Parts: sequence; C-alpha cells; structure tokens
Amino acid sequence: MTPLLNQLSARDLALKKTQFKRVFIYRICGTGMGAAACLLKEKGLHIEGGDVRFYPPMGDYLKSTGIPLHDLAKLVEKNEITSLLKKFDLIVVGNVVPKGGPDAKTIEESGVPFCSFPAAMGGLVLGDINVIGVAGTHGKTTTTYLMTQIFSNIGQNPGHFIGGVIDGLPPATLGDGRYFFIESDEYDSAYFEKFSKFRSYSLDNLILTSLEFDHGDIFDNVEQIKDQFRMAFPEIKKTVIACADYPEIVNLKSELDRKNQWIMYGDQKQAGPYIESLSSAGSLFKLKYQGKEYSFKTNLVGKHNIYNLSSALLFALSEGISSETLNRAIANLKMVKRRQEVRGSYNGAVVIDDFAHHPRAVDLTIDSIRLKFPNKKIWVVLDPASATARSNVFQKEFVSALMKGDGTILAKPERSSTVKGHGNLDGALLVSDLKSNGHESYLATNAPEILGHLNRLANKDTVLLILSNSTCLGLWESDFVKKLEK
Repeated sequence: MTPLLNQLSARDLALKKTQFKRVFIYRICGTGMGAAACLLKEKGLHIEGGDVRFYPPMGDYLKSTGIPLHDLAKLVEKNEITSLLKKFDLIVVGNVVPKGGPDAKTIEESGVPFCSFPAAMGGLVLGDINVIGVAGTHGKTTTTYLMTQIFSNIGQNPGHFIGGVIDGLPPATLGDGRYFFIESDEYDSAYFEKFSKFRSYSLDNLILTSLEFDHGDIFDNVEQIKDQFRMAFPEIKKTVIACADYPEIVNLKSELDRKNQWIMYGDQKQAGPYIESLSSAGSLFKLKYQGKEYSFKTNLVGKHNIYNLSSALLFALSEGISSETLNRAIANLKMVKRRQEVRGSYNGAVVIDDFAHHPRAVDLTIDSIRLKFPNKKIWVVLDPASATARSNVFQKEFVSALMKGDGTILAKPERSSTVKGHGNLDGALLVSDLKSNGHESYLATNAPEILGHLNRLANKDTVLLILSNSTCLGLWESDFVKKLEK
C-alpha cells in the first residue's frame, strides 16, 4: 500500500522519536490499544485516549491508570474532535477504525501524524530492549504469560505485552529491558497498514508455537500467512524456537535457516517434549537441549500446555538458566483468564470458560479437560464467532474435533462470514453430521436456548466446557453468570 499523507511507519517513528511528546490513542479500549497506551505512558509520553464505549475489563483498567479518556461520540456530536486531535503530536489508530469511514477521514484531515499501534510500539518503545515475540496460530497469549511468570519467578524483571486478562498483572509493562515478552499475532495492523503486527515489533527472538490457516477474513491461504513470516525473519536478530509438528514451520525453516539459531521441538524432533505422565495434578516431561536431557515437573495439565511451556523452557535454557532453577519456577504456574478457566459450578456441573475457536484448539482443549476430569461427561458449548470459525472453512474439521466430547451445543453464528471465497458455517449440517456419528448435539440461536439445554444437562457428573472468543450469544452477559456457585 502507498503510505497516506502524515502516516508514519515504525522506522519513521524511531528516527523522529524525540518529536513525539503528546500522543492520542484513537479507540483506546481494545486489548492491544490499551496495553500499548500503558507502555507509551511508562516511556514518559503524555497519553490521552478516546473511544465510543469503555467496556470492561480494559475500560475499567484504563480508568485506574489516570490516562485522560474522551468520549469520541460526544466529541463528534459537538464538532470538537478535530480541535482536540490538533493538540497532539501523534495519533495512534486502532484496527477497528475502517478505511474510508468518518473516523479515518477525521484522522487523515487533522494534519496530525498518525500510525498503527504496532508501529508506535516498534518505533517508540521496543527498539532498544531485548524483545522476544511469541507468534503462532495457537498458544500465543498463554505462552507469553508463561514466559513472563518464569522469568519473574527466577528473579528477573521482565517486561510484557499480553493480549489477555491476567490476575495481579497489568496488560503491559516495560520491565528493565533485559527481557520483553510480547504476544505477536499475525492479524493486520490498521486500515492503512495491511501487514501482520509482529513485523513492526523490532524482534530480537521469536517463539513460533504453531502455523496453520486462520484469519480467513484477511488471508486467502496459509502461504499468505507464511509470507508475513518470510518478511519478518530477516529482521530477527537472534534465536528462533519453533514447533516441528507443523509442516508449514518446517518448510519455513528450510527456506530461511541461514542467519538465526533455530531450536526445534515437538513429536517430530528428538528435542521432545517427551511427556512421561499427564494427570489432573500436573505433568512430568523431558526436553533435550544441545545433546543433554532435562526433566521437568509442573502443575500444568494438557499436552498443548506442555508444548507451550516447552518453548519457554528452551528459550530459558538457551539463555543459560539451569534446569534446577527452572523447575522451581514452573512448579505452580497460572493461566490467563478464559484459558481453561473454572468459573464455578451450575446445578452441580463444573463450568469452564475457554477461548478456543479453531478446530485444533477445540480438539486439544477437550483432551485437556478429559484429563483433568476423567470421570465426568463433557458437554461442549461451541460459539464459532471469529471470522474463520463462522465460515465453512472448517465445516468438517469441527465435526472431528467435537466428537472428542460427549455432547455438543452449537451456538449459531449471529453474523455472516467475511472470509473471501467461502460461505457461512452450516450449523444445522454440523449438528446433523455429529448426530449421524452417534454424538448428542443441539443447535441454539440465542442465550436462553443455550441455557435451556444447560438446565437439562447440568449435574454433578458433567463438565460444561464453553468455548467462545466472544460472549457466546450473550450467555456470559446473562443471569447465568450470577447463578454460578464459586
């Protein structure tokens, strides 16, 4: 894309960083935007922000930071938005601002330099610290949080940028600069910057947990996602740690293994992890690094959690940290909210909230819950709300994944798919295919219908595994939450 007038890249910002003292965050209440605002404030810049709604949890957190917040709708109504923007040296634009819309027009015509939040991060925050990006189709948020905990537990003062809600931690903080862990997703950066966020992050090291097709609203195929990594890899200065169980990662390595030190792990490589035991109480596993085998024990449960943890441990080993120190650091790790989070009980059933919305994530999450609750029947409530999940891209794959559970309630997507070249997920067909395989299944079109099924199915012998990256047709905003017993 040809840059717009006054649009700045991460490189532009790095060259002119002393010129930016006052920064306005346009649509500040997004998870990434709010976290970026906190880091820019920590860097000593004067930060203010605006949005149309300050919804929790980020809205509540931002109000606690002392950052001045503005109601954009009221400013537009009073015709005061342009005069406010002109008081700033830079506008950081959220990805929710659409091309050609009134917000974009206001920003472009203000005369104030503007950029995406990844560009602001790369140009104003990350250029002079050791940045470890965590990328991949699955496990980015969890792995970033695990790395932050591990390095904190061993006495370091790491910085982090995590796209999730974390008990006891801000969404982002700078730390001392020696280690900065950042969730590095492949989604594009802004309406004027149609490339992956991680390409702006000034990465020194990269963890690549997985790579397969997703985000069908912006990518046509997995090769286009790989193109983003192809563009990023030459800029990565040090180590790449990647899972060899994904053919697309192996292909990338064969193309690009010229400059970086690569450390591979997974079932297909001798590095492991070799999982000795998985139980509801924790996991024992082994890893190989530079020809030596290391044993680890953690409270985490589930194969995919051990894989995510293994990538963090391999990075720590590459930094010279002993396995004895690491074993102490991983004994009692926490998970991000909405990642296998037990929310309480309902009519005696254990209620678990999880973010999974891709078939592989659904498959692995059910496996983990089965391990944790081996004697209970698992009812899966799947809300396929993401652009790709509500398309028919994964129509057949969802059937295979959901068969891992004992029964399914499918929340019918409220919106049509925006994936190019594909139709909508056929919920009725998915439920029919599950039933034809002897799998009890129901299609629900609203929260009361979901709740009706839960009222009938929930008991002390069941787990209600609610998989949604949204509100599950409003279930998480209904009286259902109030009735959960802690």
